[in-house]
Amino acid sequence: MEIVFWTHEDPNRTPLEERYIQEFQKMYPNVKITRVTYPSAKIREVVLTAFAARKGPDIFNMEIQDAYPYIVNERVAPVSLSALGLKSYDELRQMYVEGTLDAVTYKGKIYGLPLELTNWCVFINKKYFREVGLDPEEDYPKTWEDMVRVSEKLVIREGQILKRRGFDFRYPYYLTFMLPMVEQLGGALLSEDGKTAIINDEAWLKVLRFFKEWGPNGKNLGSPTYTPARKDFNKDNNTVTMCLSGLYQILRIKAENPQFYESGEWMVVPFPVFEDAVKDVRCNYYGHYYMVNAESSKEKQEWAWKFIAYMLSHPEEYLVEVGLIQPKKDFVESDTFKNYPYSKVFLEDMAKSHIVPLHPKGPQLEQLIKEAVESVMLTNTTVEDALKTLKKKANDLLKEE
Repeated sequence: MEIVFWTHEDPNRTPLEERYIQEFQKMYPNVKITRVTYPSAKIREVVLTAFAARKGPDIFNMEIQDAYPYIVNERVAPVSLSALGLKSYDELRQMYVEGTLDAVTYKGKIYGLPLELTNWCVFINKKYFREVGLDPEEDYPKTWEDMVRVSEKLVIREGQILKRRGFDFRYPYYLTFMLPMVEQLGGALLSEDGKTAIINDEAWLKVLRFFKEWGPNGKNLGSPTYTPARKDFNKDNNTVTMCLSGLYQILRIKAENPQFYESGEWMVVPFPVFEDAVKDVRCNYYGHYYMVNAESSKEKQEWAWKFIAYMLSHPEEYLVEVGLIQPKKDFVESDTFKNYPYSKVFLEDMAKSHIVPLHPKGPQLEQLIKEAVESVMLTNTTVEDALKTLKKKANDLLKEE
């Protein structure tokens, strides 16, 4: 029996999961696991196309905001308790940090198991701070206003071209990093009843104004048109000083640039908060959950969950070798986790954050926010016009069946 497994690329995770496949196939010679990887952005399209043609894989994982519509449209199978050797969903919930299975719970059943929960903090290259007379331990940005001031000191330009950015954002993941900035100022994506989008104009206007000032038509500190900051950060090549990323970035630095990793010239600090924030909200966290195709045969579903459970029985290896946090209670309380570099910074930020919004139309809402932000950053659109367009399109989208 062949179980087809699609997952997003991660060079550190591949050797680990290939070993798990070999071990599982040795235990169960009647089962063959075929693992296929796609880039993180590409897997959304590939899975969508495959499911539309009723040719989806047996197992897949994507960011939960993209996978959530598959749950509510009942395209994925609930977790098989028998494959996990459990008697109830309550027993399964007891194994995980409170709330971490809420994202995949629908109509009383659980539809996925978490490979990782991820939030982002700020990675800093310390030597570029010192180069401009800043002490990274003292002068790192605690507020978004600090981030502008510090970035203005760090930035190096050649005409209008940025040769070194002080910091830049994780475009286009606006629901992950931008929405908390709006929430810090008292705004929200949706009303409490979920029927109205883009709440508290003043909060949205201030954040859009921030991005307009940040971009090439303002202070020219960053832009969605440049190489993602987290990719340049690891190179330590004087092109970026700070970036947003997850705990996994640490092992990517080690793999891509051992010299930089060993140098101790990098550190991790919390997600900034506006000076006049009314809520202390940090970067949203998201998860990658393994899910099983509801159209796979019952026998394949059972083997798929059995294999998923086997992979997820190694949380310490996923942390130490890949830098991923599996939210199992016994694991996050372990010494391995507590002693991992900067795990405390990530965990303390996560306690002040919440999961990225889960909505059947979440991906379309994020696309509308992208259009609004990029229109103020890259064109002459005013923040008022951008907000007006965003608000209308988002509320029209909610009214669609």
